[in-house]
Amino acid sequence: MYRTHHCGELNANYIGETITLSGWVQKIRDKGSVVWVDLRDRYGITQLIFDEARSNQNLIDKSKTLGREFVVQATGTVIERSSKNPNIPTGDIELLVTDLICLNASKTPPFTIEDETDGGDTLRMQYRYLDIRRNPIRNNLIFRHRIAQLVRNYLSEHDFIEVETPVLIKSTPEGARDFVVPSRMNPGQFYALPQSPQTFKQLLMVGGMDRYFQIVKCFRDEDLRADRQPEFTQIDCEMAFVEQEDILLTFEGLTRHLITSTTGNDPGKFPRMTFSEAMKRYGNDKPDIRFGMAFGELNKFSKHKEFQVFNNSELVVGIAVPKGNELTRKNIDQLTDWVKRPQVGALGMVYVRCLEDGTFKSSVDKFFDQTDLAHWAEITVANAGDLILVLSGESDKVRSQMSALRMEMAERLGLRDPKVFAPLWVVDFPLLEWDDESRRFHAMHHPFTSPKPEHMDLLKSDPGAVNANAYDLVLNGNEIGGGSIRIHDKATQSQMFDLLGFSQEEAEAQFGFLMNAFEFGAPPHGGIAFGLDRLVAILGGQETIREFIAFPKNNNGRDIMIDAPSPIDQNQLNELSLNLK
Repeated sequence: MYRTHHCGELNANYIGETITLSGWVQKIRDKGSVVWVDLRDRYGITQLIFDEARSNQNLIDKSKTLGREFVVQATGTVIERSSKNPNIPTGDIELLVTDLICLNASKTPPFTIEDETDGGDTLRMQYRYLDIRRNPIRNNLIFRHRIAQLVRNYLSEHDFIEVETPVLIKSTPEGARDFVVPSRMNPGQFYALPQSPQTFKQLLMVGGMDRYFQIVKCFRDEDLRADRQPEFTQIDCEMAFVEQEDILLTFEGLTRHLITSTTGNDPGKFPRMTFSEAMKRYGNDKPDIRFGMAFGELNKFSKHKEFQVFNNSELVVGIAVPKGNELTRKNIDQLTDWVKRPQVGALGMVYVRCLEDGTFKSSVDKFFDQTDLAHWAEITVANAGDLILVLSGESDKVRSQMSALRMEMAERLGLRDPKVFAPLWVVDFPLLEWDDESRRFHAMHHPFTSPKPEHMDLLKSDPGAVNANAYDLVLNGNEIGGGSIRIHDKATQSQMFDLLGFSQEEAEAQFGFLMNAFEFGAPPHGGIAFGLDRLVAILGGQETIREFIAFPKNNNGRDIMIDAPSPIDQNQLNELSLNLK
């Protein structure tokens, strides 16, 4: 066999034993009469030694022909190292080699296969199979495997059944763009790759499966970010005979289990916040609650003065930056320039220093007295030594701008500790969003989300006021999961399609199979889907998902390792009845 042990398990207990190892050459140190080779596999590193006193010359000569990343097999005797390395588990021993076989040579890698590499992102993605040999990427993939196993075990212990659903499905007009697949056997017709298994998991509830889950690939043809890929993995779940509370308790349990198992810290009971409260206090529906700086609305104590900027604004809002008074005027001017960038879009920023003697010094002292500024401090919960930052404008815009400023200040002050986990349920989302361009409603989540029971009567009279029976799970300012209680009767589902602008014929053509199923005893049901890539990255102390995916795409959706997407042969196009000329 190629190996009797792996390169990470040998220690002093093995001294005197004959061992065979296989792996990659990490490093070679040639001192003439003695050659040391660090041999690496997935499990660790073992040092090999060749010396004139104990090895034959042929072996020493052979060791000198090795290069970085050569694949070798080494057999020898475990001996005690004269110069021990306390930084690795095998640092007390080395292998005195008696037989060496080169299994495969290697070209010099384009970057160093070490924790701190000299390879940039593009180069590492082009040679991803080499990047995976590095400890950080390998450990990330092992960590991902561990999370997936914890999920499977937890859900299986709670009576969930893993069921695979189709990958070639029907394209639908709602949501993000579909990836489409032409059908050779049905010319001019196309499959779509699933954005989620939504309708299939609902059909499984109609089928009586009761509790379903799947760790499943999903696809969305949309613009990419650091936390988004064209193909991604969901932990997709559905339950029958449940209300919202059942879903929240079940998956709060799963998430606590994952956090506790991977970090050793129990986050305790998850707080809950309504969508409207999240928008009012933090300016977005996925607030990071690891730190404070909640919004304080200052309209009452900022208007009706001579400062027309505030008088002409729909909303004046401030945050208290802890110990922000330490910032210099130059720092504050840089922040003002930061909020004026097109990505944020503010026209300016007002600041107030909360001095240690209890008084205030602001950039608008000409217009506001100490009493006014004391009210601002009270509303923003600012203490002596803090800095109040104030923005104003249209309500929705200024909340978004202040949200960006809040996160930037937290980043600059080191308040976003990746080792701290602050989960949060956000509930009571609007069911519908009005789109001025298309002059119609869109589903805020998806068209199968049920209205809150107490809002059912508003569907006809005031649909914009209806709240959804929906919920998102937020972790450290990132949405890691979202779901809802579903519509399970044909009449309500038809009413929902009407509100979304579907004609009866369009609804039947797109979703007739689901509405037909509802006529055969569909149970009340609901579910949730977690983004596995994002969840793993956050639990691993990062927010960029790419490092936790074996073979990711770049920001243009390309796999630069295999050069995909790419043109296909004209004969294939002809078979698919496609003419791209």
